[in-house]
Amino acid sequence: MTTTLITGANKSLGLETARRLIEGGHTVYAGMRNTAHGEAARALGAIPVQLDVTDPVSVDAAIDSLPELDVLVNNAGILGTSFGVDDLTPESMQNVLDTNVVGIVRVTQAALPLLHRSARPVIVNVSSGVGWPRFLSTEGHDEFPVAAIPYAASKAAVIALTVQYAKNLPTFRINATDPGYTATDFNGHGGHQTVTEGTDATVTLALVDADGPTGEFHNRNGRIDY
Repeated sequence: MTTTLITGANKSLGLETARRLIEGGHTVYAGMRNTAHGEAARALGAIPVQLDVTDPVSVDAAIDSLPELDVLVNNAGILGTSFGVDDLTPESMQNVLDTNVVGIVRVTQAALPLLHRSARPVIVNVSSGVGWPRFLSTEGHDEFPVAAIPYAASKAAVIALTVQYAKNLPTFRINATDPGYTATDFNGHGGHQTVTEGTDATVTLALVDADGPTGEFHNRNGRIDY
């Protein structure tokens, strides 16, 4: 049996990822800041676990509660409160980075001892096309109109840290995903993709074999070329 931990798994992309991996035979631990909001995850057969990626004590307790771990999906993230230059402050930048980037490092570092014991350790970091400069700067892409600086910068950092983790851990399969413009709370459900479509890449990369890709950035159509 494959044991999987998904952060931010109480709703939207995280919850749908949990549903699909449970269907694929995984035992899924659904990380969430408040397990009182875990009814939907429980209904799927997931095991809610209290996990706030910004709190080292919470992260350590969550990892310590797991019997084993094969797949880590770092899905938790926030948009933040800055959406342009006029409202940008160092504090708003730091808040987004602490959740979206440092949070991944916090959870991953805590999880590494368990993952090292797995015969097929896998990490999937949910990034975004908003962190891909070519998409941000090319008219016609969904990402082009986005003006927010902290969110875009954080998702670019997630792609870079994914590449660096993959180089440092060659026996792991470590990749980043772009869900695409998916209808979630993030965008007032204005995205043109369903949550199932938005989790295609994450689920595919969570299921890779030992000879699968690593250090790559994928959307639901496959690898995103540099």
